[in-house]
Amino acid sequence: MRRMRPNILLVITHDTGRRLGCYGARVQTPRLDRLAGEGMRFDRYFCTAPQCSPSRGSIFSGRFPHRNGLMGLAHTGWRLHPHERCLAQYLAEAGYETALCGFQHEHDPSDPGRLGYAQLLGRERHMAAVAQEGARFLAAHAGAGRGTRPPFLLVAGVTETHRPFDRPGYAPDDPGGLDVPGYLPDIAAVRQELAGFGGLARAADAGVGTLLDALDAAGLAEDTLVLFTTDHGIAFPRAKGMGYDPGLETALLARWPGHIPVGAVCGALSSNVDLLPTLLQSAGVPLPQGLDGVSLLPQFGGAPGDDARRIHFELTWHDRYNPLRGVRGTRWKYVRNFDPESPEVYLPADIYRSPSGEATRAACYARTRAPEELYDLQADPEERRNRAGDPECADVTNRLRQVVADWMERTADPLLAGHVLPPRAQAERLRREQEEGRLTGPLTAIEAGLVAAALAGGG
Repeated sequence: MRRMRPNILLVITHDTGRRLGCYGARVQTPRLDRLAGEGMRFDRYFCTAPQCSPSRGSIFSGRFPHRNGLMGLAHTGWRLHPHERCLAQYLAEAGYETALCGFQHEHDPSDPGRLGYAQLLGRERHMAAVAQEGARFLAAHAGAGRGTRPPFLLVAGVTETHRPFDRPGYAPDDPGGLDVPGYLPDIAAVRQELAGFGGLARAADAGVGTLLDALDAAGLAEDTLVLFTTDHGIAFPRAKGMGYDPGLETALLARWPGHIPVGAVCGALSSNVDLLPTLLQSAGVPLPQGLDGVSLLPQFGGAPGDDARRIHFELTWHDRYNPLRGVRGTRWKYVRNFDPESPEVYLPADIYRSPSGEATRAACYARTRAPEELYDLQADPEERRNRAGDPECADVTNRLRQVVADWMERTADPLLAGHVLPPRAQAERLRREQEEGRLTGPLTAIEAGLVAAALAGGG
């Protein structure tokens, strides 16, 4: 007898983007490719922020980072607002058993219980150990699809494919046999790092296979909605930390026997802020007021998406201040940048100090960023030609500028009231790095003022 409310298994990796075999990359991910073939692959699914904690906060709260409070990294002091509610809390109230296995990056690392999980299954971070722990959880629930236990939410979070790529125990791919994305230079440093990424991706894939095998062995596969996703794009120049598509694009694979067609592909434009309402609706939970996402459940059944839909994205603080807000439709993307001294292409610290970052840093930091950016994604998919100052595109620029302004106003974006102070912990970290000569470039004037204000007691 099929369970009416599904179990939910959500696997979330780190910095993977869509660099997987099932999305056309030369990366060996056979179990994820098979998962895509058994369910649905989302081809135009993007994140709300091209960075870790803010994107994950949107996944689990269904709200934009500037609405839920998580406008920077959790380990630098950023937090969800105290009143903010997350996926596990909603599902627990609906009778679900909730468990976190592995890594979370949405809250203080020392206090994952704030997110609402009833069970915290160890503190492992790497896929091999997390998958084994998750498999034990699934084995203990054998037969639960027949109503002997309440449905469960199991979230498995892992650090793969985050840098560093040259970790012990991970064999890299052959640098000569892989594909280099067009937005990256085809040089030895980039190829070597992409090869290391491939080794971590294979490990993540193997762990997904372990979990899927455990579902089968426990007799749970028919009653479980399985989802695989990641937080944002890959950690390479012009990807992570920027509003270009390579930073925003994320994988989403979903399998739900009897509800999602086999081998389906969803081309509708969607955002990871949509995942929480989708899961709540799948579980029969009424959607709360105030969510920013929309349920993708109709797309699970094969319904077309809204061709006129636009998605919003943002960035405020990462390891540095990088304030931007933007909107993406099916053809046009508009970005508004709020610090005139920001480099043309910001490199988060892990990329800045990497071989590929060192090889591209001079070009990325040679110019400051334009206050506005407009890209024709059909004619210029790599987003190389900024059309914001083009008279031929003035109407589009004006329209999308207003769309972003209206969105910021409607959602009470704190950036409208002025630049956003960092938490004191982040300000102290930046001061320390500055004193030790470890900053990734000098502070901008705005950034320096914000750090000083936070240290003086304003943050």
